[in-house]
Amino acid sequence: MTETVSVVVTTKNVERTLEACLDSIAAQTFQPLEIIVVDNFSVDATREIARRWTDKLLVAGPERSVQRNTGFEAAEGNWVMWVDADMVLRPDVLEACLAAVHESGARAVSVPETTVGQGYWTRVRALERHCYSDQPALFNPRFLERGLLEELGGFDSSMAGPEDADLRHRLAAASVPCGVAKAWIDHDEGRLTLRGVWGKRVYYGTSIPAFTQSNPSGLADQARDTMAAYWSHRGDLVRRPDLAAGMVVLRGMESVAYLRGAWEGRRERHGS
Repeated sequence: MTETVSVVVTTKNVERTLEACLDSIAAQTFQPLEIIVVDNFSVDATREIARRWTDKLLVAGPERSVQRNTGFEAAEGNWVMWVDADMVLRPDVLEACLAAVHESGARAVSVPETTVGQGYWTRVRALERHCYSDQPALFNPRFLERGLLEELGGFDSSMAGPEDADLRHRLAAASVPCGVAKAWIDHDEGRLTLRGVWGKRVYYGTSIPAFTQSNPSGLADQARDTMAAYWSHRGDLVRRPDLAAGMVVLRGMESVAYLRGAWEGRRERHGS
């Protein structure tokens, strides 16, 4: 069977980054592919930009999980990949994903990421992500057989943020063979600010009760694997004490934000 790939891009008011994202998908060394953009009711130029790259522009919400599931349902490829609009794929990403499939028999493939952008906190995030670069236990697959996605029921629409990790746990529970692509995605995080990170993490934290209900050991596993990654890269952290100190501040603040969000999420779930 001829292999075809559908790439689903979720968007919401992302006119700053979308052009580069779609350009990087269209320029992939692997063909044929289709691009599907699923927009969450943008009010900027997002949809106008999307129309220059694809005829498959859908509108769905209220969250990324629903957007992705909507894109999967419209996909025609036998493999499906999903990316966020602030990601730029290096030219060989899709080719590397299929190579991982052929080499290991994987039905799901993850792609390592780097952080790019401006400012101190973005450099801190880049160092943090570097610590994860050789830790497959922390990689969330983003390239799957379309049939496998159908079997799994797609993403859990009750989650906004932890849905990637939830899918990883479901794949592991089903003993699905997973691989890692020998290619990279550049994640354009712009200029991170503590205020912006706080707001996003509180919001993601509201889905933690749903995540822990489905994955009772998920948070503990994540914390263990994250600390192992930091220990493995302790030399890198020692060489950049300025950024390592920022990591302590950033990760500490994020932990508090997640707890705040989880508290709000529990109140919502219990109707109080």
